[in-house]
Amino acid sequence: MPRYLYHYHTTPFKRHLHKGMYGAFIIDPDPQKHPELKEKVNSRLLGTPENQQWQELLMVMNGFDTNFDDENEVYAVNTIPHAFTKQPIIIERNRPVRVYLINVTEFDPINSFHLHANFFDYYDHGTTLTPTQRTIDTVIQCQGQRGILEFSFAKHSPGSYMFHAHQSEFVELGWMSLFEVIA
Repeated sequence: MPRYLYHYHTTPFKRHLHKGMYGAFIIDPDPQKHPELKEKVNSRLLGTPENQQWQELLMVMNGFDTNFDDENEVYAVNTIPHAFTKQPIIIERNRPVRVYLINVTEFDPINSFHLHANFFDYYDHGTTLTPTQRTIDTVIQCQGQRGILEFSFAKHSPGSYMFHAHQSEFVELGWMSLFEVIA
């Protein structure tokens, strides 16, 4: 059930990391180890009917040092600055959303995820089946930290809903995004 970050471990490590040599993998929970939470476990198992209702997204928060001065000039989620502002992520209003979130931002000790007009349950490190924080709209992650966000737009009107880092510099330099909620 954990969500893992993988990255290169050979020098020059720092250069490899800030050039994007990393990724993520997800290990589904074992239903036999959690019989008391069968519905929750099945909702995370790829290919099950319970999982089919979810809209699952992997989001990697990152920054890039484009001039090699050990400071990021660009910030993003999934590498391309402002990508989801220009082309919002389509979300079906009546299906819940699960975001696997990982912070791989080099040169900054923390990054954050803030959701406008909505709240989410957060599963720190993605290693539990019960939320470690409930009904929040912002989560802060240190470098290498990961977690799961679960939320729904079922009670919202269709339209554009913003999500972004909660550091103004990160927003201005690319880490700004939109969900386009459809009926």
